Amino acid sequence: MKESIRLYGRYVSIHVKTIMEYKVSFLLTAIAQFMVSFNVFLGVFFMFQRFSAVGGFTYSQVLLCYSIFLMEFSLAECVARGFDTFSSMVRKGEFDRIMVRPRGLVLQVLGSRFELTRFGRMLQALVMFVYGIRGSDVAWNVPKAITIVFMLAGGTALFFGIFLVGAALCFFTLEGLEVMNIFTDGAREYGKYPVGVYGKRLLQFCTFVVPYGLVQYYPLLYLLDKRTQAWYVSLPLLAFLFLIPCYGLWRVGVRKYQSAGS
Repeated sequence: MKESIRLYGRYVSIHVKTIMEYKVSFLLTAIAQFMVSFNVFLGVFFMFQRFSAVGGFTYSQVLLCYSIFLMEFSLAECVARGFDTFSSMVRKGEFDRIMVRPRGLVLQVLGSRFELTRFGRMLQALVMFVYGIRGSDVAWNVPKAITIVFMLAGGTALFFGIFLVGAALCFFTLEGLEVMNIFTDGAREYGKYPVGVYGKRLLQFCTFVVPYGLVQYYPLLYLLDKRTQAWYVSLPLLAFLFLIPCYGLWRVGVRKYQSAGS
């Protein structure tokens, strides 16, 4: 385990050095990522120019919700970009080389890409987070601080699992499936509001099927004192269970894989 962590750190170091060779390109791409998220922020802003609350949540509370969700997505996309672009690796035959190397497949795919440019999106999320915290009047204590950490960890694991599913499907299709964008970029879009505002059926889906609610809606209720049960603090960690079926599908795909012939 320790050796794997050291090796992944080496992968990241190489990617960072490569990116920093083109500092202007990195800066421009990071600014572009910032502006994409800023457009979504403007949508929320104009919505609350007309309505004082959405589903019982104020403007600052929605920004708090969206900023945490955006941080989760950005962290996952940063470290798991190799799985997000896995279809090109299969088509080009690069996965064949990975399979003959004496290292774990997941570790090698993780180390194949590291998107430091997502820093721009993360910066936007941090700005919204600070603004949302200041306007939401959160009564901070240790459990609530831990809740934020658990939300980030659980959300990153959740999106990593979704990227893993998308990569696993490439073993059968060779091409990435656009439908998976519903669960990644689409989730980032509708995740700007607490999922409970979309209705009971979607909330159930986002609780028991793809557990966005565990890393967004339910812990947010605890942060805002809409729920006071202490077990809400640990709900985001249940998202790690989502990785079990995701990894199982990945293993099935690896066993079924045959070279793309490139």
